[in-house]
Amino acid sequence: MAFNYDEYLRVDKMPTLWCWGCGDGVILKSVIRAIEKVGWDMNDVCVVSGIGCSGRFSSYINCNTVHTTHGRAIAYATGIKLANPSKHVIVVTGDGDGLAIGGNHTIHGCRRNIDLNHILINNFIYGLTNSQTSPTTPQGMWTVTAQYGNIDPTFDAAKLADAAGATFVARESVLDPKRIEKALVEGFSHEGYSFFDIFSNCHINLGRKNKMGEAVLNLKWIEDRIVSKNKFDQLADEEKKGKFPIGILKHETDKTEYCKAYDKVIEAAQNKTTVKF
Repeated sequence: MAFNYDEYLRVDKMPTLWCWGCGDGVILKSVIRAIEKVGWDMNDVCVVSGIGCSGRFSSYINCNTVHTTHGRAIAYATGIKLANPSKHVIVVTGDGDGLAIGGNHTIHGCRRNIDLNHILINNFIYGLTNSQTSPTTPQGMWTVTAQYGNIDPTFDAAKLADAAGATFVARESVLDPKRIEKALVEGFSHEGYSFFDIFSNCHINLGRKNKMGEAVLNLKWIEDRIVSKNKFDQLADEEKKGKFPIGILKHETDKTEYCKAYDKVIEAAQNKTTVKF
């Protein structure tokens, strides 16, 4: 039986406002297919998004949705999850939204290990607001705020999430939607903070000034930067420069999930004792 996308989409909002060739639609498709595979009821799913091209995600998916302020998606999602621990909360941010103004919230979401599914659409630029440098913009690239070339070192979002304490970390790219879907299924099934660093193309606001004005050229540039985790682990340190491993990068199951830890606070308060771990 063919997959019925209409059940998962707000069809009255179609077509999307995303630019032609944008990878956001690929990620949206992978998300709804993953939701179907894990068997979640859409009434039990809440998608939270911030500001930017990724912020439009919550407009198109047919479930409970919250479109929040810039950089605050994780903060809103944390409150939603604590108030509704049995529900499934997906947070969608961009690299600017989730790592710059919202970077602190991302770090503490990871540290707490709260059961959120954080999809960071990483297109290496502030796409919606016209090409400012983001935390993942590669050095040397042109942006409207770095017109002689970006000098800032590039954030590795997956390493940041790992170091901050996320118990599930994956990286994929829009070049392979099936791999994204597979990573999402595994992460959605994980109890704890699941972080997905998904490389996507912005040929309009990153590509046009960096000799990648067509979607295919931008995608080819992404393809040249990624390598499977197994192959990456075998590379010499010099060969790893400018390369990013893809796949499941971390999956830990022995750390207490935050909502369950909070239940202990409630129990301790009721019994007038202290929390013990």
